[in-house]
Amino acid sequence: MATFLPARPVRSRPLLEALRPRPRRRPAAPFAVPDPDATASAVPRRSPVVAAAIYDDGERTASFTKLSDAFRALRSRPGGMAWIGLERPDETVLNSLAIEFDLHPLAVEDAIQAHQRPKIERYGDTLFAVLHAARYDDAAERVEFGELHVFVGPDFVVTVRHGASPDLAAVRARMESDRDMLARGPEAVLYAILDDVVDGYAPVVAGLENDIDEIESEVFGGDPDVSRRTYELSREVVDFQRAVRPAQKICFSLEKGAEKYDVHPELQAYLRDVADHLTEAADRIDSYRAALRDILTVNSTLVAQRQNEEMKHLSEVSLKQGEEVKKISGWAAILFAPTLVGTVYGMNFEAMPELDQPWGYPAALIAMAAVSVGLYGVFRGKRWI
Repeated sequence: MATFLPARPVRSRPLLEALRPRPRRRPAAPFAVPDPDATASAVPRRSPVVAAAIYDDGERTASFTKLSDAFRALRSRPGGMAWIGLERPDETVLNSLAIEFDLHPLAVEDAIQAHQRPKIERYGDTLFAVLHAARYDDAAERVEFGELHVFVGPDFVVTVRHGASPDLAAVRARMESDRDMLARGPEAVLYAILDDVVDGYAPVVAGLENDIDEIESEVFGGDPDVSRRTYELSREVVDFQRAVRPAQKICFSLEKGAEKYDVHPELQAYLRDVADHLTEAADRIDSYRAALRDILTVNSTLVAQRQNEEMKHLSEVSLKQGEEVKKISGWAAILFAPTLVGTVYGMNFEAMPELDQPWGYPAALIAMAAVSVGLYGVFRGKRWI
């Protein structure tokens, strides 16, 4: 768990760009949109503004529920910093932010559309980062993902959250409790957000590890649904890996930029700590993917082995049934021959051979016995009986 170390009240230069707070620029706006706070809808809807506050030297000086008020307050306080948190904002809100903070249209378009891969890009003096947060749902035993977009400028931080996680209110509270850290400006806020997202990966790693342990037990227990669960877990591991691996590249870019633009050494140490946590999570995920591949292979082998054993058992049963059928057929044939002779002579017709002879009856009995004994000998020789 990455933690904040005691910090000195030293204000460093913004990350990846050595900038000082300066009067706001007013270039030709790429978007022509109305004031989002003045745009009324016939149908009431939830406000996308989760929190909007102005900070001066690490201390919150004002809070707002309307973006227009926050914009005016930031203009009136040179050297201040705005931290605005949004949740699933519409195009009108994002376009108003683009006009106020001179955000690049491509970054705004990504934030509107969402479903972006984790990345970090620089547009002039503004950084645009996309992070994927993850949360493990113990009840459902699955991983839930949330998408977070962060705009970091010389004197502002704007977060656009698409999903239930991460809980940026906790990040804001933790930063506000450490005034010296917050006084270092937007780059410190970016670190805190990245740190919180990465810290959220640890419970996910633990949950996935527990699921893999359960699957291993189910494989050798013969659970028929283990293949489906293994496949679903493999998909979750792949999705989680797609969140962790790009985050490592983001940390690498931030560390490289920090060294280039002389960011405070303490913040560089924090970034390295986050990178270490990401490396550990990435290594664990790689081992989980390998373990799941091995589980699928072992499960396939065990399934094939069980199928072979079942086929062998069915073959043995068939052989036993065949032997029984042979015995039944043999005895049926032995009993059929005298029955046939007896049936013929039991018809009681007058014109039948040897009916008038005294030896006719014994001869018939001898013939029936001879046929039966002969058939018994034949079947016995063939090991049918």
